[in-house]
Amino acid sequence: MKNMTVSFSPHIHDKITASRIMLDVVIALVPAFAASLFIFGPRAALVTAVCVSSCVLFEGIYQKLMKKPVTVNDLSAVVTGLLLAFNLPVEIPVWQAVFGCAVAILFVKQLFGGLGKNFANPAITARVVMFLAFSKTMTTWVQIDAVSSATPLALMKRGEFGDLPGLWNMLAGSRGGSLGETSALALLLGGIYLLIRRVITWHTPAAFFGTVFVLAAVFGQEPLHHLLAGGLFLGAFFMATDYPTTPKTNAGRVVFGAGCGVLTVIIRLYGNYPEGVAFSILLMNMAVPYINKSTLRKALGGKKG
Repeated sequence: MKNMTVSFSPHIHDKITASRIMLDVVIALVPAFAASLFIFGPRAALVTAVCVSSCVLFEGIYQKLMKKPVTVNDLSAVVTGLLLAFNLPVEIPVWQAVFGCAVAILFVKQLFGGLGKNFANPAITARVVMFLAFSKTMTTWVQIDAVSSATPLALMKRGEFGDLPGLWNMLAGSRGGSLGETSALALLLGGIYLLIRRVITWHTPAAFFGTVFVLAAVFGQEPLHHLLAGGLFLGAFFMATDYPTTPKTNAGRVVFGAGCGVLTVIIRLYGNYPEGVAFSILLMNMAVPYINKSTLRKALGGKKG
């Protein structure tokens, strides 16, 4: 007992680091990036490069000016840039993409303390701000291989179910949408990789997908098209599972995912915008402290909070 050391938690350590986790996310996004190049052409690479470089630059400059350690090597800014780029139309003006990066890095991430301290997902918040600020360019989609430039969600909102693309086109990505969200198959591959690597758990994506499917069926929609349309796969696997902005317990993650699903369907069917994934995740991010309080178990010997 004389050699006993008393220290603060955590008491279990391993080789997993923030940069390793971020690298896994980057790897998981490679299939979606490759699909965007195939579907949209070289401009997909331009938008992605602008977003990634801008996020890294904004983070480095801010930390230098504030005399903080420069942490761009942890790859979190790279991940934010990739996710924001994948949430943008391929023809978005470059300056608007740079503006979105400033919102994500400076106003959502750094002003709240940096990595792990942001109250909401930076890329999701930036997308919502850009939706509100640049509604026209954020909802302008290119026509792909004679497929309607309208997104499947817009078609379903108007009741034009006969004009919906086939399920294979939805899986492969031959449809209107943002540059990194159209290929559900590529995003599924990335999501499976994250599950295998245990970077994320199944609870939030499964609850998100399941809720959207059930509610779409209840409201007389096309459930499979609702699953494959919009940014559901991108949001469920890559943004609703963001560590700082998701609940700490598995039960909380199920509640979080189900809440995202309910809000997504409501906004898709009754909101002014045909897509609701970004808004739903942002709103549920704000509810995370309350979900944690309701689902966290009392520690052995501890008092109820």
